[in-house]
Amino acid sequence: MTICNLKNFLTTLLLVLSVGFSPLVVGEEMAMPAGGEEMAIPAEGEAPAEEPTLDSGDTAWMLTSTALVLLMTIPGLSLFYAGMVRAKNVLSVLMQCFAIASLVTVLWALYAYSLAFDTGGMEKGVVNFNSFFGGLGKAFLSGVGVDSLTFTVPETVFMTFQMTFAIITPALIVGAFAERMKFSAMLWFTGLWLTFVYAPIAHMVWSGDGGLMWDWGVLDFAGGTVVHINAGIAGLVAALVLGKRIGYGSVAMPPHNLALTVTGACLLWVGWFGFNAGSAVAANATAGMAMAVTQIATAAAALGWMFAEWIVRGKPTVLGIVSGAVGGLVAITPASGFVGPMGAIVIGAAAGVVCYWAATSLKRALGYDDALDVFGVHAVGGITGALLTGVFAAASLGGVKGEDFSIVSQVITQAQGVLVTIVWCGVVTYVILKVLDAVMGLRVSEEHETEGLDLSQHEERGYNL
Repeated sequence: MTICNLKNFLTTLLLVLSVGFSPLVVGEEMAMPAGGEEMAIPAEGEAPAEEPTLDSGDTAWMLTSTALVLLMTIPGLSLFYAGMVRAKNVLSVLMQCFAIASLVTVLWALYAYSLAFDTGGMEKGVVNFNSFFGGLGKAFLSGVGVDSLTFTVPETVFMTFQMTFAIITPALIVGAFAERMKFSAMLWFTGLWLTFVYAPIAHMVWSGDGGLMWDWGVLDFAGGTVVHINAGIAGLVAALVLGKRIGYGSVAMPPHNLALTVTGACLLWVGWFGFNAGSAVAANATAGMAMAVTQIATAAAALGWMFAEWIVRGKPTVLGIVSGAVGGLVAITPASGFVGPMGAIVIGAAAGVVCYWAATSLKRALGYDDALDVFGVHAVGGITGALLTGVFAAASLGGVKGEDFSIVSQVITQAQGVLVTIVWCGVVTYVILKVLDAVMGLRVSEEHETEGLDLSQHEERGYNL
């Protein structure tokens, strides 16, 4: 399939979906890019709203949140993954996460921020090319200067905050193809995936009026669709395209250092407060509630996975409880600005149990080799959270949506957003991987895989005893 034909296919597919899924009215409140509040538009005859001014408190919180989200990837996710692979591959996943952070930073500044957040050509209720892709008006960070603002914070801060989201999403995918992808292929995949998957999905969900899923009313406060379902589906596709690791199913492949994994999980938990509460793009009450429900849902999910595993296997494991916590963090991400504490407990507990089932029973039944359970935790947890956001956002259940809010309509809208994310990500990820495989090959040789990626790809050892 040529690039031109692929573009036409995807555009036609999304246009069909957008016509078939007409926007549903869910009340006046909507998500803002990464969760911020929608700017008020004055009615006819009213005085125009005042121009936003810089708020030092909001700016200080967003600077802190940006650092916290970067902490989630380096070192949080890096250590979380490093402990779960075999000793001969510990450096490879650390290297991959660090390189992704560096590559995405540069590409985000050059053009990807513009593809995600430039609003040129967009019109509310009109589906066109710019409903899926931003323009290049902000390429090379054009216009993003000292004086430009996004709401009440410098646009440089908002841009960097969003950059950290773009960094962690492809880094999450690393866990699915761990121990078998060429480092060079991983770099090419990251650049192409950022361009044709992450940026368009972020644009559809968070760019404002005229964005496809924004106009539908999909609620995604901090990245349930954009980050987690996106990464989880890409991980599954990558695992299927690359195939199973040598010896998978017949050779034991236990985590080599769970102390690293627990340390990484703790850093993820702490960093996630910046991820969710920072998505309010302000130091306000919404950020406070987002922080509270993040803590509550994570704890509930950790217990949910632990007790489910205890019942099924007879003993709770350290890997299980930290995996459950990550599943809870994933599930509360889309809901964090819309639900209350009791809704967070239900979302977290449900995610813990469902993610445990997906990472064990479902994985065994389908036989795919998702090395570190990216699909089972991030895609399944993200879908769980996205759908339950449509339930617990209702004010009657402790959420923020008032009398005009319909749970049934919103759950359908959430399902539409999930479906579009799965289709777009699945198709485009598959095409990217197949093209790279044909051009340069995706997988290391059998000899190099047996030797381990630390030596074969980087000529280094994680441990020199």
